[in-house]
Amino acid sequence: MCYRYQLAMSPKLEPIAEAVKRSKLYYDNIGWLGKPVLTEGEIFPDSIVPALAPSKNGKKTVYPMWWGYYVQGLRRPVANARSETAGEKTIFRDGWAEHRCAVPASWYYEWEHFLSPSGRVKAGDKYAITVKDTELMYLCGLYRIENNYPHFVILTQPASESVARIHDRQPVIITEDAVDCWIDPKFNPHAVLEVSVRDLMVEKEI
Repeated sequence: MCYRYQLAMSPKLEPIAEAVKRSKLYYDNIGWLGKPVLTEGEIFPDSIVPALAPSKNGKKTVYPMWWGYYVQGLRRPVANARSETAGEKTIFRDGWAEHRCAVPASWYYEWEHFLSPSGRVKAGDKYAITVKDTELMYLCGLYRIENNYPHFVILTQPASESVARIHDRQPVIITEDAVDCWIDPKFNPHAVLEVSVRDLMVEKEI
């Protein structure tokens, strides 16, 4: 799945971090909500972070977005959506069809899952997972507006061979050259799985 990721400042991330600070939504978030827009560090659901999406005129733009959809009756925000069913579920259908974003990340975290002797699934060591030789990757997301602010979820898919030994799911990850296609409302979202990055580098966190 994906419930933690990291933003490490780099030449690729720096212009995105600067752009989000120039956004009107950035000042609205700080002034009215008292929540900072995070551009570095370990990111958790319910954080506000940079994400790329089209502006009203179709230009790729950096926006501060809130990680998680809030659903009545649930104590925690919905952070992820399965790519296999996102187009069918009411909560994700509109985002899958036309409201897609790309969330910059340096790497994401996953905890090893294994069966205990009692048959229960337990969490083990923490791993950092990223695209090899890339300082910034992009997590495919869907977004919607809640109380005048954009909220996003991260799409997941079955884990690649490099990740499956740790967890059976992983985020849908693309590189910078695929971002324009993914966020374009005219793009067929099913095609993202054909260009998503599956060969990932996995390192145990110390």
